[in-house]
Amino acid sequence: MGPIIFEDRFDAGRRLGDRMAEAHGRENVVVLGLPRGGVPVAFEIASRLGAPLDVFLVRKLGVPGREELAMGALASGGVRLLNEEIVHLLHIPPETLERVTEAERRELARRERAYGATPGGPAVEGKTVVLVDDGVATGSTMLAAIAALRRKHPAMIVAAAPVMSAEARAAIGAAADGCVCLEAPEPFHAVGAWYHDFGQTSDEEVQSLLRAARARRDASTPAA
Repeated sequence: MGPIIFEDRFDAGRRLGDRMAEAHGRENVVVLGLPRGGVPVAFEIASRLGAPLDVFLVRKLGVPGREELAMGALASGGVRLLNEEIVHLLHIPPETLERVTEAERRELARRERAYGATPGGPAVEGKTVVLVDDGVATGSTMLAAIAALRRKHPAMIVAAAPVMSAEARAAIGAAADGCVCLEAPEPFHAVGAWYHDFGQTSDEEVQSLLRAARARRDASTPAA
C-alpha cells in the first residue's frame, strides 16, 4: 500500500481525526490549530472529537533571504525558541535575530486581533491539548508552541499533523506527551508534496472556520 496523498487540509483532518477517535467525548479536550494552514485540519479533528476549537499563534523566524529556512520560532506568550545549529552555522548576528523577531512579533499581534484570539493564547490549564498543524518539516514551529503551552500547565499535550519528517516526529515525540501523524516519509521533501490541493489558507478562512466551530459547539450544548 502506497503513501497517503491528501486531497486537501479538510481531507487530512478527517483522516487524522479518525485516527484519534478514541478521544471522542473525553472531557477537558481542546483542539488548537496553528494558523493558518493548521486550522482547517484542526476544524475536522475538533468535529470528530466533539471538542472546542481555538488557535495558538506561532511564527517562524526565517533566515533573511532564505525565509523558508527556520532559525527559530516565536509563540503566543512571548516564547522564542532558536535553532542554535542554524544560528551558529550561518553566523546569524544578534541584531538580525532581534530584527526578525520584532517583525514576527508584530505579525503575531496582528493575527491575534484578526482572529479574536486571547493575547498569550487560550486558557488550557488542566486540559488535554491537541495541537495541530497541516504538516511538519523541521519541527521548530510545533516545538515552540509546545514550549509555550507548557507554561500554561495543561494536563497533556498531543501534537498532531497528517505528515511529518522522521526527524521532526522524533523531536516532537520527545517534547509532547503524545504525537500522532499518518505519514513520516524518508526522505522528506516538502509538506505540499503530500497534498493534491495545498493552496494558501487566508485569514478570512481561519475566521470563518473559528465562527463555524463555535456555532457547532453552541448548537450541541444542551440548554440550561
